[in-house]
Amino acid sequence: MAAADAPADLLAAWTALLHRCGAHTDPGPAGRELLRRWSEPQRRYHTTDHLRAVLGHVDAFAGHAGDPDAVRLAAWFHDAVYRPDRSENEERSAALAVLALTGLGLPAARVEEVARLVRLTVTHHPAPGDRDGEVLCDADLAVLGGPPQDYAAYAAAVREEYAFVPAPDFRAGRAAVLRQLLALPALYRTPTAHARFDAAARANLAAELTRLETTG
Repeated sequence: MAAADAPADLLAAWTALLHRCGAHTDPGPAGRELLRRWSEPQRRYHTTDHLRAVLGHVDAFAGHAGDPDAVRLAAWFHDAVYRPDRSENEERSAALAVLALTGLGLPAARVEEVARLVRLTVTHHPAPGDRDGEVLCDADLAVLGGPPQDYAAYAAAVREEYAFVPAPDFRAGRAAVLRQLLALPALYRTPTAHARFDAAARANLAAELTRLETTG
């Protein structure tokens, strides 16, 4: 993606966020680099549309957070490094956040908090009382509680990202992920997300799991 092609709404949101957080240098180049990453060709679900959706959900749940802007920063970085054939995406995304935000002059404590939040998206299982973690994880998992047709589009896009994986292996791996999600004590921790998404998400996950288990 050329710099001129960066989505204007997202670049404006990034710039405003970094100015609000006290960036010491122009945040534009870092924002364009992030958006280039979010537009890489291997992505089908983890795209700028996903980033935009997560940021919107963070705004909706922001009243629950202790540091909403730290959560917004973590949303920007949580899938900034995304290679479906790699297992260390979240750790590499956290490292990128530290490098970029330190370079922009943000305080070390906030930078480390952003990196911590990014790492939480490995499990989506924040500790009790981790309000910022709850907001980020709920925003990232909100897609699970959408209407069935939206969930089906999400699941299809994930399959496209893993097109290199043979069907039997994909079904087994995807089923394991779905069981892990269904086994969480709570899919959503913020009151707003729980009320809006929990029942639909559990129905969507269970329906997909059944399809996977009954496909020969």
